[in-house]
Amino acid sequence: MKKAVIVGTGLGAMTTALRLSSRGYAVEMVEKYHQPGGRLNQFKKDGFTFDLGPTFFSMTYEFEEFRKDVGMEKLPFTFRDLDVLYSVNFRGSDKRYMIYRDLDKLAAEFEAVEPNFREKMDKFLAGAASFFHDTEYLVLKRNYDSVFQYLMTLLRVPVKYSPKLLRSVWSEMERHFESREVKEIFSLVAFFLGATPFDTPAIYTILSYTELVHDGYHNVVGGMYKIVDGLKKELDKAGVKMHFNTEVVDYISENGTIKAMVDQNGNTWEADLFVVNADAAWFRHKIFKRKKFTEPKMDKLKWTLAPFTMYLGLDTKLEGVPLHNYFLGDNFKEYSGKIFKNDIKLDQPYYYVNIVSKSDPESAPEGCESVFVLCPVPDMRFKPDWSDSEQIAENIIKDLSGRIGVDLDKHIISKTVMNPVEWRDAFNLYKGSGLGLGHDLDQIGGFRPKNFDEEFSNVFYVGASTVPGTGLPMAVISSKLVTERITKAYGPVHK
Repeated sequence: MKKAVIVGTGLGAMTTALRLSSRGYAVEMVEKYHQPGGRLNQFKKDGFTFDLGPTFFSMTYEFEEFRKDVGMEKLPFTFRDLDVLYSVNFRGSDKRYMIYRDLDKLAAEFEAVEPNFREKMDKFLAGAASFFHDTEYLVLKRNYDSVFQYLMTLLRVPVKYSPKLLRSVWSEMERHFESREVKEIFSLVAFFLGATPFDTPAIYTILSYTELVHDGYHNVVGGMYKIVDGLKKELDKAGVKMHFNTEVVDYISENGTIKAMVDQNGNTWEADLFVVNADAAWFRHKIFKRKKFTEPKMDKLKWTLAPFTMYLGLDTKLEGVPLHNYFLGDNFKEYSGKIFKNDIKLDQPYYYVNIVSKSDPESAPEGCESVFVLCPVPDMRFKPDWSDSEQIAENIIKDLSGRIGVDLDKHIISKTVMNPVEWRDAFNLYKGSGLGLGHDLDQIGGFRPKNFDEEFSNVFYVGASTVPGTGLPMAVISSKLVTERITKAYGPVHK
């Protein structure tokens, strides 16, 4: 029986472990954090429960593909469709735009600012749908052995899509819509990728199609961590062992292969093959010390924005505030252009709020509310000092209080702040970058760090910074792609 050791226990790692186990591999997992899940994690304090990172997602059918692949009777967690995807409020306005999946309801929201909205949106979504379905299997869901192979694949993409490769998300919005509100709201998909609409290729407008038409947005009954809990039970049944508080810091190699990974206590973890779920670029930089991934070269790569998060427990209910909310300012272009490099003050930041207990009441004591706040901020290349974290948190709380008409300071009974330094230290995120490498044209597909190692033939990678990219469904696809690589090299083995 071939043995695989997986470094990390994020979604990509857990789904890879189950795929390999179902193919007859013995699998063992080591994890730096105290519990599984990676950034798909959970935080509990003072009787409140929060999802640490992701709070909703699309492309649920990728989980169904995974379920069938590993022979699971049913998924060990339950999806919940979101009819109201999220709300958006602009600073200085009492108007709250509700983003419905129902396109007729959605059109009614914008009739005052965007004439013929439905007609324009239908045209916009039709273009995004066409691109998505023409490239999903051709480009997205496949392995690349070289940049040349990737470029040859791109030549098979219909020429009519070439302009999308040259335009940004913002310029694509400007081609379809007139009002500032519509362009800003529907370019928020770029922020889901940890970037801004001015530096994200227009090809990612496919996310508008997936959120509004193709599959919609979902969360999970009982909280997003139920995904991890459910997969952990399946891994236990499969005999896959997890070891926590175990950080890989070194390795032992021989004749072009890794013989063992070495943890912080000097313990060795031997296997026939290794799958790295730590960031694919970071691991090559920090552990393998590759010349192509030195710190100066890493710093020149395009990384996603860092997370600044707050987890608030309130002793009151927030009536009238939806589940998912975006609070934007009145300087969208300026803010987007300057936030990456810390060229703008964080006194009036843009942020996202998830009222956790609206979806899962058990996450807060009776009569209380669990509130998760995410503010995308510069990574530590541009803002290494986060001693002002409390002030930034207070800025957000003050702004949110004014927007929803509730003095939150009078109702906060539990408060925890995580800045990019703490995110970096918890999950080995390079300079605190929240979602790994960005999705610029020179960092996607065959240009992304490969899911197989350049020097060690028995080392593979899964997760956000390798193919196909960031996001929960992408992690599941990533596990499929790396499993294809492994079984091609080693074959399925019999238990």
